[in-house]
Amino acid sequence: MGDDGGVASTASKGRQTARDMVLSMLVILLGTGVVYLFIPHDDSLDPVRPITYDVELVTARRAAPYPVVAPEGLPETWRATSVRYRGQSDQGAVWHLGFMDPDNEYAAVEQSDGRPERFVGKVTHGAEATGRTRTIDGEEWERYEGPKYDALVLRKPEVTTVVTGTAPFESLARLADALEAGEAGTDGAQADGARDTARR
Repeated sequence: MGDDGGVASTASKGRQTARDMVLSMLVILLGTGVVYLFIPHDDSLDPVRPITYDVELVTARRAAPYPVVAPEGLPETWRATSVRYRGQSDQGAVWHLGFMDPDNEYAAVEQSDGRPERFVGKVTHGAEATGRTRTIDGEEWERYEGPKYDALVLRKPEVTTVVTGTAPFESLARLADALEAGEAGTDGAQADGARDTARR
């Protein structure tokens, strides 16, 4: 009889402990909900974090074996989100500059002096040539379409330039039209000046 009473007491304490844990969790969840409701918050805030790329652009133009391009004159609704330059890769020397367009669609500028077909296939995630072209600022860009990204491709002997992303072709063409090329081998003084400006 004494043993049965001890077992019953232990079971009762276990049920009480479990009940207390559940009640504690409910109190925490209720408190979190109250805090969320009464503390001001703005669900309309833009989750995109724009970046600046002046220093990276100057550095790339100094190092790259081809004229590196970047847009000039785009409205502020175009936000740069990613930038990188790699002097050596399996695609050659590569330059990347990514943006979100005014409709929050992705558009990127990609350049390489490597094998064009491999490079285009990689940065467009397998988009294929349509056989059509679009004239932008007097140059013929090839139109590519794919399941993930579409693209406009400009081939030159020294570099392949691709404007690609989820953005519609009109936005891709707007970005391509804004591109300006800097001379390859920009001197170090200019790069140092850009770094000093960025520090300020």
